[in-house]
Amino acid sequence: MEPKYKRVLLKISGEALAGEQKFGINEAMVRKVAAQVKDIHDLGVQVAIVVGGGNFWRGRTSGDMDRATADYMGMLATVMNSLALQDGLLAAGVKARVQTAIEMREIAEPYARRKAISQLEQGDIVIFGAGTGSPFFSTDTTAALRAVEVGADIILLAKNVDAVYSDDPQTNPEAVKYDELTHMEVIEKDLKVMDLTAATLCKDNNIAIHVFGVAEEGNVLKAVCGEKIGTIIR
Repeated sequence: MEPKYKRVLLKISGEALAGEQKFGINEAMVRKVAAQVKDIHDLGVQVAIVVGGGNFWRGRTSGDMDRATADYMGMLATVMNSLALQDGLLAAGVKARVQTAIEMREIAEPYARRKAISQLEQGDIVIFGAGTGSPFFSTDTTAALRAVEVGADIILLAKNVDAVYSDDPQTNPEAVKYDELTHMEVIEKDLKVMDLTAATLCKDNNIAIHVFGVAEEGNVLKAVCGEKIGTIIR
């Protein structure tokens, strides 16, 4: 198979790592994701990863708690997921590094853009943890920001749903599935693919987004090779 992209940023939701248990880390799911990442890495694709933290903590739905505090807790959740994913990749025989936006040198490297690019060029997989390092920004925004910073060709948005729909397909059987959208349509229709800040950042920097389901084996490889799965936003 021939990859369509040289450098990609893969955004994985925290829930994807929880699998059917919906909370915490499912080791079988981590192995499954790591195997899919290894498949594209073996084709020579440079892979950066941002992973969410929703399987442990959601800052924006934490009730009465101070929003900044809740967001920092969410950032720590993403670091736990990043370390689990790194472990899965190392076990699969792929060299993977974790860089965090908040310094925690004992367990990960501090984020440095040029160092990340250098590691990608050397064939290492780089996982970005702790979000942007600032509260009030989602991991979707982190994915958009890091994709722009490291010069990724596309953001691969691996989700629990298999594409972008006009509404939640689990609650609305009439929801329409989209094969292709523009950034502007995502913003205007408020499609909840990613938050407004992230969508605008992708639009302003001309970064395409490919949304697809992570549960089906081989989907990451299909997306990288340009097969028609899920939804393309450009």
